[in-house]
Amino acid sequence: MKNKEHTRQVRDTVVKKFKAGFGYKKISQVLYIPRSTVQAMILKWKEYQTTANLLRPGRPSKLSAHTRRRLIIDAAKRPMITLDELQRSTAEVGDSVHRTTISRILHKSGLYGRVVRRKPFLKDIHKKCCLKFATSHLGDTPNMWKKVLWSDETKIELFGNNARRYVWRKSNTAHHPEHSIPTVKHGCGSIMVWACFSSAGTGKMVKIDVKMDGAKYRTILEENLMESAKDLRLGRRFVFQQDNDPKHKAKSTMEWFKNKHIQVLEWPSQSPDLNPIENLWKKLKTAVHKCSPSNLTELELQGGMGKNVSLSMCKTDRDIPQATYSCNRSKRWRYKVLT
Repeated sequence: MKNKEHTRQVRDTVVKKFKAGFGYKKISQVLYIPRSTVQAMILKWKEYQTTANLLRPGRPSKLSAHTRRRLIIDAAKRPMITLDELQRSTAEVGDSVHRTTISRILHKSGLYGRVVRRKPFLKDIHKKCCLKFATSHLGDTPNMWKKVLWSDETKIELFGNNARRYVWRKSNTAHHPEHSIPTVKHGCGSIMVWACFSSAGTGKMVKIDVKMDGAKYRTILEENLMESAKDLRLGRRFVFQQDNDPKHKAKSTMEWFKNKHIQVLEWPSQSPDLNPIENLWKKLKTAVHKCSPSNLTELELQGGMGKNVSLSMCKTDRDIPQATYSCNRSKRWRYKVLT
């Protein structure tokens, strides 16, 4: 059992006598301190130049260095492994620790639990097309992107806002009406809209009352596309963007673009995160649901707020050229967009 440690005054006295030329044995006899203790004090003073107590490492870790490395390797190789599984794996080797202990070990190595992002499923051909699109537009200037008219369709549900919300509440009050968001099956009704925009602002927004097919899509383009380009002052040589939906790429639709002398931007499949209009859809849906529409009529009225989107939200000429693309050839094709 460890004896009570000596005071700072006693340790200073030992060092003072050592500086005066006393040896370990003489100091031990004068101060009635074991010779080994005197030697330890002097060695500590020589190494750290102080007699004060140093910071202690604390309680020894229950996990060995080998087990800690194994935990980090398992989490790195299997990112979706759970804390319970890691806890069971450590128990199998004889080290039973709490989940928080495992979390701290992973945090120290830079691994943190995060919500998994859902991404479109990409086949090899999709990845190659995305890479081709990226390399072909790396040299484009901001002025080129100012001439692009972006378009897309979206569905706005009456009870369909999936944005994460936070609430201040006490324990055991999670199910109180004021602390929860009501949900219903299938959104309790929705409206479908088509819209377009460029860096100069928003174009036309059209409600789609019937099932969208190629004929309906061409009707929307006929009535709204050229008018939107004129309102946004894009000129005759603007570039129209659309995704690869079958009704968009139908032979009759592409013939319509050819007859109208409209250039269509080649667009890679399975790449919704490339289209900056997705950011506008999110802003629009958030703004609409803040107004808490109670029926489809109110929802349609609030959906018209998209015409009042601020110009700063439409600056694609700044975001798109800053997109960077990378290809990891040693493992798999991939593309990455940073805006």
